[in-house]
Amino acid sequence: MFKGVLLGFACYAAYAISDAFVKSLHGTLPAYEAVFFGAVLMLSALPFIRSPGDSYLDVFRAKKPHLWWIRAITGAICNISAVIAFTALPMAEAFALIFLLPIFVTLLSVIFLKEHVGWRRWSAVIVGFLGVLVVLRPGFRALGVGHLAAMTCGLSGAVSVVALRMAGPHEKRISLYGAGVIGPLVSGGVLMLPHFIWPDLHQWLLLAGYGLLAGLAGVLLMLATHHAPANRVAPAQYSQMLWAIFFGYWLFGDRLDWPMLIGIALILGSGLFTLVREEKVTGWWKRARMV
Repeated sequence: MFKGVLLGFACYAAYAISDAFVKSLHGTLPAYEAVFFGAVLMLSALPFIRSPGDSYLDVFRAKKPHLWWIRAITGAICNISAVIAFTALPMAEAFALIFLLPIFVTLLSVIFLKEHVGWRRWSAVIVGFLGVLVVLRPGFRALGVGHLAAMTCGLSGAVSVVALRMAGPHEKRISLYGAGVIGPLVSGGVLMLPHFIWPDLHQWLLLAGYGLLAGLAGVLLMLATHHAPANRVAPAQYSQMLWAIFFGYWLFGDRLDWPMLIGIALILGSGLFTLVREEKVTGWWKRARMV
């Protein structure tokens, strides 16, 4: 199990470094274009995701096609909004709002999966949204498209997780991974056409880091869940906040004031509690394959 958890930390480190690469573009390329080239490079992970006997056509096929489409569409929205959020906001602030995902999952599970949510998880939801108010401080600071994009990323990611729950344990990993790549690839490719900018060498290197590291993270997550239960691997995602604070300070000159740090702590604490509590109550991790 220790090896799986360690691989989980490596996976989320790769994701965080990937995000730092795309933030380093500083908006010099349209978000759609970054998402498209990132998705193209993420296809390089397919040979490692593919299990013996799987066909590459399984990237586009699923036993429940409507759920494949939901994951493809939400994957496109999530990737595009994440690039916008990381471009416009300090990394730690963007991650804090994206980490509303477990709270959104709780709310969507009540609506679509008819799950019973007790007072503990409802309390975590309330604490999480109080954290959002502390981070955003509406009326006391200017809010922009980056804040909306970060919360959109968290919400679309939550819809994708609920679709994963509904898909159950029988979908192939290559199909689950494929939906998350094909959606951003197609949508980014179409949307970038009106304002396409040919990247220079420096931009190509940043795009390569963004896409290849995201693909590596997908492979590491698959390996992690081979060696440890998914519910033990998932909390490692919160280590991304440490990377975000480090990269934000070292590379981008981000400064976080005390109210923002308090808000981040509230959001992370509520999200982590929600992850742990949902495993105890629903046990859904044992019924779903993770990529």
